[in-house]
Amino acid sequence: MLVLIGIPAVVLAIMNIGVVANILLVLLGFGAVILVHEFGHFVVAKLSGIKVEAFSLFMPPILFGVQRTEEGIRFRILPEILTKKKGEEGEKADGPAEGTLTFTLGSKGNASDTEYRIGLIPFGGFVKMLGQDDIGPVKSTEDPRSFSNKPVHTRAAVLAAGVTFNVVSAVIIFMIAFLKGIDLPPAVVGGVIPDSPAARAGLRAGDEIIEIAGKKKDLDFTNIAIAAALSGRDEEIAMRVKHEDGTEDGYTLVAEQAPDEPMKTFGILTPETLTIAELAKEDADILFKRTGLRPGDRIRAVNGQEVQTHWELMDIVEDILAPEVTLSAERNDEAKGITSVESRIRLRLVPAGDGHIYSMVPRFQMENLAVAKSLGERIAARIRRLLAKAGITKPAEEKPFLQSGDVILRIGQVTCPTYEEFRATVRENEDKELAIEVLRAGADGVEGSHTIRVTPRLNEDANEARIGIAFSSLFDSEHPVVAKTIAVDGGPAKLDIPRGALITAVNGVVVSNFYDVIREVKRHAGQRVTIDYRLNENTTGSVPLEVGADENSFAVKSTFAEVIPFDRLEKPYKANGPVDAVVMGYRRTVMFVAQAYVTLRRLIGGLVSPKNLMGPVGIITFSYRIVAEQPLVYYVYFLGLINAVIAVFNFLPLPPLDGGLVVLLLVEKIKGSALSERVQAIIAYGGWALILTLILYVTFNDIVRSFFS
Repeated sequence: MLVLIGIPAVVLAIMNIGVVANILLVLLGFGAVILVHEFGHFVVAKLSGIKVEAFSLFMPPILFGVQRTEEGIRFRILPEILTKKKGEEGEKADGPAEGTLTFTLGSKGNASDTEYRIGLIPFGGFVKMLGQDDIGPVKSTEDPRSFSNKPVHTRAAVLAAGVTFNVVSAVIIFMIAFLKGIDLPPAVVGGVIPDSPAARAGLRAGDEIIEIAGKKKDLDFTNIAIAAALSGRDEEIAMRVKHEDGTEDGYTLVAEQAPDEPMKTFGILTPETLTIAELAKEDADILFKRTGLRPGDRIRAVNGQEVQTHWELMDIVEDILAPEVTLSAERNDEAKGITSVESRIRLRLVPAGDGHIYSMVPRFQMENLAVAKSLGERIAARIRRLLAKAGITKPAEEKPFLQSGDVILRIGQVTCPTYEEFRATVRENEDKELAIEVLRAGADGVEGSHTIRVTPRLNEDANEARIGIAFSSLFDSEHPVVAKTIAVDGGPAKLDIPRGALITAVNGVVVSNFYDVIREVKRHAGQRVTIDYRLNENTTGSVPLEVGADENSFAVKSTFAEVIPFDRLEKPYKANGPVDAVVMGYRRTVMFVAQAYVTLRRLIGGLVSPKNLMGPVGIITFSYRIVAEQPLVYYVYFLGLINAVIAVFNFLPLPPLDGGLVVLLLVEKIKGSALSERVQAIIAYGGWALILTLILYVTFNDIVRSFFS
């Protein structure tokens, strides 16, 4: 039977040798982290004269065990599964059966106290000391080598050794990474999200964060993200910024959690380069079809104007306010060498600030829409897709729902709602059916009206009603329809144009979209123009507009209509020598240890959702992606992070974790005697129940994120 199973497994492994190698590397890395922790307990226990009965990598049942006995070196393979029957030859009279695959090799000699094992379940590990039990209370024994018979300070040192070794290991791992050199995104503002804390503070793309939350050395973009995500409620985070012109300014930001976002942020985007990122072939073909660009292309100019940075590119694009832009790129073609290519890219209008065009707010259009489904719905949908892909069933017909590109014509009783009015209407209609009318282009390009019916439900995380979607908002720039007009401080007067009216002309020039409106109005800066509109076949009108020459005349900007994936900007973080590497490794370890503690504190205080935690499945999945997609130094760096986090987790004051057991030793020291075995058992079993519940919870979330999100 084993042969029948083993041969196909070996063939499958050979056919997928790359995948198998990556999996082995992930397991090796995690095994090393666990080994370091347990080795700390092991070394200090041995030095303290404690009898160590077993040292195991991974959890029982035993897969393989080796121990020096008086008869030789004993090997045990699956002894708890392949057991001998009672009375069989070789069975010990005063102990458990050795197993059918137990044998001894080598010459006689002095026996060792310790059996070295590998467990069958590839998770965790442990050191088994005489008189100590991770599952239950400390066992009483007369043996002076028992853990329970050692002084409190000795036992505390043994327990703290695992965490200490993990911290030291983290420093060493980071030191190795920085000696080798690792490319990380620098602490540079790649862009700011409109109406975010960063935008309101006045940060600009290209600004370099040179100090944040009191930290100055070796800053990268992680420092910005962590400072925001783990800040307290209404906590002000101080930072110092160096602008591109060399001047410096201080800022104070309070991080915010945007709707449908898991963590708080400052609204600072990761910096990017001008090079198109590498993509899977299918995605690369789609990108080329839509934009004419390929992975590896480097943008050199925008509408003939040369650019040096990604934020310079985006600044130019934002100010164009036209239907399309021409990008000039450099392509390294294997057959032709370096060639120049030009691509015309469609643009879209998005709000900037108040989001108006001479007081007129356009209708909004959904983009990048994602539908949130229950776990059961996601599992069922994934199964249906797999069956359809295998040709077993036909692709399921999707039920009518909102789509990316839909222009919102009406929600409930609100005609041509703005983005804010749309969300407000959803919130006000919890558990009530709501009709949403949209304008949608069909496969033939012909636009038509569709009505979708939804029922907003309470979202506990946001504490408000939602309709189960996440989307970004773009203006409907293709149809010059006014959703509403607004009063603008220091800007143009509010135009008396009714909701839903179509702009037909500006100063007698016919317009067909909002780009035409902007162009024609800007042509008459400092003058008076007439805006003609039509509400329906029977209602038309015109209003005067005094065109200003300042920036408050409109609050919109352009962005690419198609998603163009640029490589993220990175710079090398490399130590100048071994001493510098130790210092950098120490700083990085302290940062991650401190942030892990802050995360737990924020978690207990309700400022971080437990849904954001990652368990074993998530960590292994993420590790595999790093191993498969990145140079090895990134996985080394990640293992340093894992060492730091494990050190924090293991030293929590919760039995049976090391920190909890140290707390019990402190109680024993103060009390003058150990707690009774019954009390210890209750504490140990209660702690294990809590930890296993947490593991099951985060594992469930990991599975949902990894396979059904």
